[in-house]
Amino acid sequence: MLRHVGQKRTNTHNLRLAVLLCLTAGFVNGAGFLSFYVLVTNVTGHVALFAEKLSSGDASTAMTIGFWMLLFFLGAFVSSFIINKIGRNERYSYAIPILIEMSILIFVAVCGPVFDNSVRSTHLFAGSLLFAMGLQNAMVSMISGSEVRTTHLTGMFTDLGIETAAVTLKQEETEKKRLYSSIRLRLVIIIFFFLGCVTAVFLYDVLRFKIFYIPVGFLIIAMFYDIFRIKAVRAYHHLKFK
Repeated sequence: MLRHVGQKRTNTHNLRLAVLLCLTAGFVNGAGFLSFYVLVTNVTGHVALFAEKLSSGDASTAMTIGFWMLLFFLGAFVSSFIINKIGRNERYSYAIPILIEMSILIFVAVCGPVFDNSVRSTHLFAGSLLFAMGLQNAMVSMISGSEVRTTHLTGMFTDLGIETAAVTLKQEETEKKRLYSSIRLRLVIIIFFFLGCVTAVFLYDVLRFKIFYIPVGFLIIAMFYDIFRIKAVRAYHHLKFK
């Protein structure tokens, strides 16, 4: 899932990545909104809100929203910087951004109960999640060759509409296969983001801030999936040919 990059990467690898990381992003988005009343994966909506607050003279709120957008950008910057510094084609260069994201989610799960709805608390907790989502989005985009984006759906719905229209027209068989493969990936991204959001909403009243441990579990699976899969395949072949 994470170990294959460049020409070695297939659509199957991207599908597996989309399932786990879009589920993670959807989960964090739903839980983050219910916890801190901020959409922690949505920069597009924040731009409109920033403009509205600025035009109405609410400079303080506009600065807060601008700060959230900056943190998402910084998350993407840090993730990209780390991956490129270690080596984009290095098998485990993506572990550090994942570990940082996990640390942020654990911090929110542990310290979230002290949230008092103040500006300072909102900056700290919602800002941390925006940074984490920027971190994840850049990492997944780099792994997948910009095929998978986990934290927003506007581009996914646009691409899905374009490709669905294209597949209804006369196409060569090779091109049709490529379009079907791409449509399947877009649908997986959309479905699992929705699934993560909906699941988080249903579980939030029961788990409260402990809900952030669940996406940590998803990230652990993503990080160690390749190792477990290789060991499982080797064990299977060992038993089969013993």
